[in-house]
Order: sequence, then C-alpha cells, then structure tokens
Amino acid sequence: MKPRPAQLRDARQDSPVFAPFDHQPRTRLVFGPNAADRAGELARQISVRKVLLVTDAGVVAAGHLERVRRSLAAARVKIIVYDKVRENPTTRDVADCLEAARAAGIDGFAGLGGGSSLDTAKGCNFLLTNGGRMQDYWGVGKAARPMLPLIAIPTTAGTGSECQSFALIADETTHQKMACGDAKAAARVAILDPLLTLSQPPRVAACTGIDALSHALETAVTKSRNAISLAYSREAFRLCWANLPRVLRRPDDVDARAGMLLGAALAGLAIENSMLGAAHAAANPLSAHFNIMHGQAIGLMLPHVLRFNGRDPAASRLYASLDSSSADELADKLESLLDLAGLPSSLSQCGVKHSSLPVLASEAARQWTAAFNPRSIAAADFAGLYEAAW
Repeated sequence: MKPRPAQLRDARQDSPVFAPFDHQPRTRLVFGPNAADRAGELARQISVRKVLLVTDAGVVAAGHLERVRRSLAAARVKIIVYDKVRENPTTRDVADCLEAARAAGIDGFAGLGGGSSLDTAKGCNFLLTNGGRMQDYWGVGKAARPMLPLIAIPTTAGTGSECQSFALIADETTHQKMACGDAKAAARVAILDPLLTLSQPPRVAACTGIDALSHALETAVTKSRNAISLAYSREAFRLCWANLPRVLRRPDDVDARAGMLLGAALAGLAIENSMLGAAHAAANPLSAHFNIMHGQAIGLMLPHVLRFNGRDPAASRLYASLDSSSADELADKLESLLDLAGLPSSLSQCGVKHSSLPVLASEAARQWTAAFNPRSIAAADFAGLYEAAW
C-alpha cells in the first residue's frame, strides 16, 4: 500500500530516511600506507604545475614536508612552501598566506598538516580567487568565481577538513570563529596516509581523536541528518570508537592509526551532509577566550551534551543505534576514554573562571551549529552545561 503523506511525516520524526538530500561527492579519496608518495602524480592529474604547499613548523620538523616535496618534484611540479600556519588560524594568518600565494603565481594549493593547515589553505584560496576579506565568505556559497584545485594531506586524524568544503577561520579582532563554506573550496583530492599520523604527540592524537569521535556523534543526531549522512556517521563512529583507545595505548599501531584516519575522513563527509550541534557551539567560545585546544574543549563539553540530548526520544534512539547504550551510558564511557587520554575532566582545571560562564553561554547560543542540535538549546541551557562541566 502506498504510504500516505502523514505516514511519511511520522517516519521523519525518528528517522532520516525520508529527509531530502543532494549528495555530490567532490573529493577523491586516496587511502593507504605511503599514499603520500603519490602527491606529485595526483597533482599532475588535476593539472597543477605550481603549488603553494601550506603547512606548519611541526610538520616540517617531522619530515613530512620533505617527503611530499620529493614526490611533487619528481612529477615536475614546482613547490612554494608556506610553513607559518598557527593553531586555530585567524584572518591574519590567511592574509599572510595570501601574500605568499600572490607573490608565487601558483595554480594550485596543497594543505599538509592538521585542520589548521587545511583551513588556512582554503581561506587563502577564497581570497586569492575571489578577492575581499574572509568575513565576506562567512556562511555558505558566497564565492562567485572558480577556485584553484586543492590537495589535502592530513597528518592528524581529527577535523576531517580534508573532506569538507568549509574553512573555519577566526576573526583576528573579535575572535569569532567564522565557518566559510562553498562547494568550490572542497579539496579535489584528499591523500589519507596513516604513516603521516605516527608523528603526532600523544596529546595531539588524543585531542584530534576526540574531535573526530565528536563529529560522528553529533552528525548522527542533528536536525539536518539524512540517510547518507547517517551512513557516514555510523561507520565513522565504529572506526573511531574501536581504534582511538588502541592509538592511545599503542601509538605505533599502524592499523589503529589507519582506522582513525579513515574514521575522521568519513566523519568529515558526515558533516558535509549533516551538520554539528551543541558540543561544537559550546567548545568554540572556550577556545576563543581561554585558548583551550579545540579537541580538548570538545571533550570537556560532549558528555554533558550527550546527556542533554538524550532526553530527546529520537536522539536517544540514534545514540543507542551507534553503541547499544543509552545517552547517559555513552557519556560515561566517553568520560572514561577522556581519562585514558589524560585530558582534564573539568573547566576549572583548564583555568576557566566561574564568573565567565554567563558570557560563554551567551556566545555559545549564537554559534550557528547550535541551531542544528536535536534539542532546542538556548543560553540558559548552555549555562547549565558549562556549570556541569565546571
């Protein structure tokens, strides 16, 4: 019997099956040990002949830059290196990178490093090809002209930026994080080489791993989830939940590193097709005001958000579909994982002043990801979450 419209509406309340979507994969994924050695070949395939390689000093010191440089040089691709990326890039960082890009006369970008390097390369691409300021691209689809090809080579298993069309850039003056998204900003190729992640310091592996796990958990329950995004969310959660403890206990476990890197990329695809929620809305003001590493801020807030969202019946069922646990049980397990990672368990331990909680709550409520949380959430609710985390 053909379903009546009312039946479809009822199904939407608990399931993303009938939610409309437009799935257009934009990024070619090349995965496996030593995949970074194909950088030159892959650059030639997308007609890149002169590339600005955007990275940071830590990646250079780890030897990854030289490895990618050799591959590009072997393919006769000219390389200009910008290695001044900072964590949580701002509009100033993008402006500095833009100066290097303009002077070089490039025809493509390569981002090598964590999410900060990839976002800086994307931000620079916006301004080099479309002009203006980063503030002009805050939102979605505001780039009128084509952008240069980008090759994304993550050295951390965390942000999933290699599979996203957004650059997260903070305003240098206001510290407001701006999500600047456009389909043209997505990487043409993402090279996922787990051997590049072996150099992560333990704290970085922990923080980026928690970030990837949070992406799987948040995208699975947002108001904008759909059948495609949920498929990515579930597989990303499975990979990260199984492999993050292994990475924390045995940092040289290449199979676990591979699982985390793939899980982070799939979680990035989940974000592209769904959205994030209250945990990211709560984390961003903590990073802006107290310079708490993004993954650490997420880890502090995510268990409390899980308990908050667990009061929503549909979200509760979705959490259970991931781990056969209630939201409260899942939050408890996550807190045990944070203990294993050696991360702080309270905001007070991170130097957050109790008197700042109202300001943080007000800012969190204005973050755009808050609107996608499965439960409606206001400043008063964020104040309760911060109080619980403090």
